[in-house]
Amino acid sequence: MTAKQPIAVLGGGSFGTAIANLLAENGHDVRLWMRDPEQAESIRSQRQNPRYLKGVTILPQVQPTTDLAQTLDACELIFVALPSSALRQALQPFSAQLAGKQLVSTTKGIEANGFKLMSQILEEIAPQARIGVLSGPNLAREVAEHALTATVVASADEALCRNVQAVLHGRTFRVYASADRFGVELGGALKNVYAIMAGMAAALGMGENTRSMLITRALAEMTRFAVELGANPMTFLGLAGVGDLIVTCTSPKSRNFQVGHALGEGLSLEEAVSRLGEVAEGVNTIKVLKTKAEEMQVYMPLVAGLHAVLFEGRTLDQVIGALMRGEPKTDIDFISTDGF
Repeated sequence: MTAKQPIAVLGGGSFGTAIANLLAENGHDVRLWMRDPEQAESIRSQRQNPRYLKGVTILPQVQPTTDLAQTLDACELIFVALPSSALRQALQPFSAQLAGKQLVSTTKGIEANGFKLMSQILEEIAPQARIGVLSGPNLAREVAEHALTATVVASADEALCRNVQAVLHGRTFRVYASADRFGVELGGALKNVYAIMAGMAAALGMGENTRSMLITRALAEMTRFAVELGANPMTFLGLAGVGDLIVTCTSPKSRNFQVGHALGEGLSLEEAVSRLGEVAEGVNTIKVLKTKAEEMQVYMPLVAGLHAVLFEGRTLDQVIGALMRGEPKTDIDFISTDGF
């Protein structure tokens, strides 16, 4: 890739903006596409994105734009940071333009219709594109404020992984590579659900032991589910699995944790989501995940429990009580108890 060619970031939310700034710091020209002309103008004139990353100065190499066709034409490497609900609709009309491009999804969500991950939607829209995903314990504000951060780029396309490593790797941001795109992406999407539960537990003053138990059992549960779908269980011991799960389930900066915390304080789901004012992907994912787990007959008591709290009028205390009464199984599914 020549230094002259700009890199596209689609989506002017907190993560899209943070990634755009990171690329600019590494000396790249960036086209940051967003739908809202006012937001684009505010970045252009004030070098700020006050709605999503208040107080972070956006570098001059980041050019905000509202012209998607032109952006896609100018760039070979494209980071897709659109909400899961908007991704297909935004990109479908441009499928011909995406052929041969390198598309890297940073969105941690699942499309309800057919249980599709973002990279699978990109594949459907642009079968000729080269596709990867970026996922890990990456809170947008911390990335933007240069907290030391590591992430994973995952793709079967090794050249794409190397390319993403080359443009994003910097003094505060490390990029590891993985060939398990499906596992890495699934880890990013599933952990959002458990973060809601962790936020509720924190608001209700549950002990550290309890929260640790929830996080560890969440890891067991999401790994069991992902392996059933064909992911590598070892992926979940990495940054995109346990790494992302820890940060999302323990940080008040995590959007899904904030929604859970508001629920634990007694707000309704609607109130909790509107208080946040941003997309919390976990709320969309929980319904899809429960249906899929039942269809595949994968044992996911935490998912069933959280669904009962959010949509069936149960309390978290009732759900945890039921979990504690359940039959304890082996600690880790992939180590047999007979010594293998």
